[in-house]
Amino acid sequence: MSAQLLIGPVLRRVVGTRATIWVETSAPAAVRVLAGGGGGQATTFSAYGHHYALVVVEGLEPGAETPYEVLIDDELVWPEPDSPYPISVIRTREREDADQPVRLVFGSCRETTQHATHRKLPPDALDAYARRMMVGDEPAPDLLVLLGDQVYADIPSPAVKRFLKKSRAHDHDGPEHEVVTYEEYTKLYLESWRDPEIRWLFATVPSVMIFDDHEIIDDWNSSASWRAEVREQPWWPERIASGLASYWVYQHLGNLDPDQIAADPVYQKVLAAAGDATEVLREFGSAVDKEADGAPGYQWSYALDLGRTRVVVLDNRCSRVLDPQTRAMLPPGEWAWFADQARGAYDHLVVGSSLPWLLPPGIHHLETWNERLAESDRPRVAGFAERQRRAFDLEHWAAFRRSFDGLADLFAEVATADRASVSVLSGDVHHSYVARARFRRPVAAPVYQLTCSPVHNQIQAFMRPVLRVGWWRGAAAAARLLARAARVAPPAVRWRKLAGPYFGNAVGTLVHESRSARVVIEGTTTAGDLRTVAAVELTPPTSR
Repeated sequence: MSAQLLIGPVLRRVVGTRATIWVETSAPAAVRVLAGGGGGQATTFSAYGHHYALVVVEGLEPGAETPYEVLIDDELVWPEPDSPYPISVIRTREREDADQPVRLVFGSCRETTQHATHRKLPPDALDAYARRMMVGDEPAPDLLVLLGDQVYADIPSPAVKRFLKKSRAHDHDGPEHEVVTYEEYTKLYLESWRDPEIRWLFATVPSVMIFDDHEIIDDWNSSASWRAEVREQPWWPERIASGLASYWVYQHLGNLDPDQIAADPVYQKVLAAAGDATEVLREFGSAVDKEADGAPGYQWSYALDLGRTRVVVLDNRCSRVLDPQTRAMLPPGEWAWFADQARGAYDHLVVGSSLPWLLPPGIHHLETWNERLAESDRPRVAGFAERQRRAFDLEHWAAFRRSFDGLADLFAEVATADRASVSVLSGDVHHSYVARARFRRPVAAPVYQLTCSPVHNQIQAFMRPVLRVGWWRGAAAAARLLARAARVAPPAVRWRKLAGPYFGNAVGTLVHESRSARVVIEGTTTAGDLRTVAAVELTPPTSR
């Protein structure tokens, strides 16, 4: 029997007249993509009994919408016969048109497809967005930016739980209802990415992704003591190796542009492995986790340009520095790389961060207070703070104060008259809002926090009033006094909410036109449509 298309095609990066398309097949195969006068082909690589290909498509026409076909061993597999969906196309930008609008769609936290979840969640915002695109009511975005928790390893669907129960031996020592092995991870992606609307959307809109904690486990790398405890679990080595290896295959590989793919050291080893890259990826997954312990790591962060927009997506999890005395979101080398990208030549800077930089102020000050207590040399105080850190997820940028201040200083530096806007896109917190930063020193370009979460999930009801109160001036002032009592210095930036908080499933759209910028956040209705819940002009439409 010939190889079949299991997942995909997934259109990932479009750079100039080239594009990358990722697929998973049922057996080793030759994969070919035909797109007008252009095309490309690749032979699958294998790992853990699964087969993948990343095809570089070349020779596309600039400024065009080109339908494409996917063939496996010369048999047409995409578009599927009798498909009710529009044909998939690859859209390229005009070569010389720097002022061509840039449209970024973003969101995070997508629990599995609506029909597979065990919970009665509101309609999936990404499904709703895809349906609107299909009927031509939505301008095609340049990029879909997914900001974490694309799959939930620790909260799988009933179908995946049944698979775990059936497939595991009686002496399996892993968590009963959580995935551990690479094979189990593949079930998460197969279930989520074969949702018909999502499959069409992924085949039609370029996408980039970054992990958050649930791709691995809740509170991943929240602190050094958390790491010390989880490493005592007998199932942890396989969980972390499988989680990072599968993330590299399913998500990160497609983040790389065509030139970066060829130079990526892991990809080189995968291709060099004679027929089976299982050991390459197992060793990689185990080794890269050790960066949080100070070992040399792998850079998950990446950057790309769309016209005059610079997009930098940051790893907020794997590479954290967790020593309480030097705690940081990124290690020094990766921070230097990020700062260099932020100082480049562009009009709009967009920073993708799975965790919000600017939280509700009351919660921000509680996190800085908690971090200071966790650094105490009194064991009982530090232990209390650590318990609170984990119980209430106090691990955002505010709880890595050096990095929070470093980001504020960097934005104040780059927000010059040469810039049109600076925006931080985030998810994680299961509610959506828009906030503007105010710096102690004058800055020419506006700086914003744009948070959109969840795409398909739901926050606990008791947290909604807590998050609303977090924006109140009185609550923020009380939490700020608490932080100052612990000798926490005031932040170098303050911020105010412009829209939100909104607690439903949502998807955000950031649009840059010349030097103007605007953001729209849309939530799902009970009928599964989208409605605008926030619309904010980030710069004057006539800004020059």
